[in-house]
Amino acid sequence: MKKTIPFIALALMGIMIVSLSSCLKDECTEERFFIEYRAVYAQEDEFRVDPEFTTSRALENTGKIYFYDNYILINELYEGVHIIDNSQPSNPRNIGFISIPGNVDVAIREGYMYADNYTDLLTIDIRDLENPTIVCRDENVFNNYHFDGTLGYLVRTEATERRVSVDCSDPNFGDIFFNRGGFILVAENANVIDVPAGFDLSQGESGTGGSLARFTLAHNFLYLINTQELIAYDLVNPSCPDRTESTYVSWGIETLFPYKNYLFIGANNGMYIYDATVPAQPQYVSQFNHANACDPVFVKDDIAYVTLRDGTVCQNFINQLDIIDVSDIQSPQLIKSYDMDNPHGLSVRDNILYLCEGSHGLKVFETDNLLSIDDNRIEHIKSVHAFDVISLSSDHLILIGQDGLYQYNTSNPSNLEEISFISVEK
Repeated sequence: MKKTIPFIALALMGIMIVSLSSCLKDECTEERFFIEYRAVYAQEDEFRVDPEFTTSRALENTGKIYFYDNYILINELYEGVHIIDNSQPSNPRNIGFISIPGNVDVAIREGYMYADNYTDLLTIDIRDLENPTIVCRDENVFNNYHFDGTLGYLVRTEATERRVSVDCSDPNFGDIFFNRGGFILVAENANVIDVPAGFDLSQGESGTGGSLARFTLAHNFLYLINTQELIAYDLVNPSCPDRTESTYVSWGIETLFPYKNYLFIGANNGMYIYDATVPAQPQYVSQFNHANACDPVFVKDDIAYVTLRDGTVCQNFINQLDIIDVSDIQSPQLIKSYDMDNPHGLSVRDNILYLCEGSHGLKVFETDNLLSIDDNRIEHIKSVHAFDVISLSSDHLILIGQDGLYQYNTSNPSNLEEISFISVEK
């Protein structure tokens, strides 16, 4: 028999819903503020241009760092790289700038720089630093840029001066970011560096990147990641890498770190491990899952150090350091997690862990006892805004942050001595 609801019951239900909605509306008094970001588009003929070496320019919007042959390269987000002559760390000299539209990452081997140019991978001959020359271009390698037939590629977003309030009746009230009216709104406390448009070290004549790198060199190969793929390039001819393999990993992969014969990939949802014994064809081995968060990885002595942070488009509220045993590469095991403030990049030298904490500075830990690292913090420099760090030796550390490039003498890790500082232009 078909059941029906009496009219009087429907009427009463309607009155209750209206009353409840009115009550909830009256109680909705909270509001949150968002920063409005505008979309930036670029046409191919605007970014497929030759790099240009110019005289030094001030650091303004610093990105990642890379060390090569007594030079420190500092990314200027989406514009190119600053060249710092670091032959005297106590007196580093900003000697020039190589313009590369859309650049975020670089790697260098034997005088050739591999750099992203928005969608493309460039090989730039920098053996004569003042005359950089593109010798090879692989187009459409990075596929995380939306293409509009009229406007071109959506390459990034930029914060405007507009501040937008959203009250708790708005369906997007609880979000970190959302689209509205052709703009992207980002919670003002999200602490983002940028909003994406679509995030065993090599030896020999290769450089060294930080833990936030998407490019790495190993086994005479260049490996790089976009938002979902691991891509391998054979460097038998370093002037024009030969792409050999593109492997789907997962959506939201961010960082790449080589260790022994393996590649450790940091992703929003975990750490992925690939075997590069056959360098041209990396093979999936295992993974370690965690809650959604930004995820740099550093591996030493079969221990993976993974930082997870909130306040980003990773949409999570975890700030922690995970320490993972990867001695059984097939089955990574969590040793312990530690609460942190807002961890970013990291580096490990001997038994010392250097950990960037964003606006909370640089922390230094002893790692002799992995079950009590929080009890063995031996230094905390609170005055820096630290993104990433590279330990070059037992007594030399370079650090990039929002306010510039720092170098430290680390011969006494419990009392770091600042060697030099190049400031960002305010």
